[in-house]
Amino acid sequence: MSQNDNILSYLKKGKKLDPMKALKMFGCFRLSARIFDLNQMGYNIECTNVSKNGKHFAEYKLIQ
Repeated sequence: MSQNDNILSYLKKGKKLDPMKALKMFGCFRLSARIFDLNQMGYNIECTNVSKNGKHFAEYKLIQ
């Protein structure tokens, strides 16, 4: 399966995904690019900016 397929399958389970988790689980260095691809295919994916321990990153969730 491609990274897009793996990420979409994960998001369809109702889980949230951030770049570090995507790197560890799927070897995906460019999560935002994969999310862009999925959005172009018609999936509605919400992006939330998160701050934890002084770090800022995006967290993605599929809107069904």
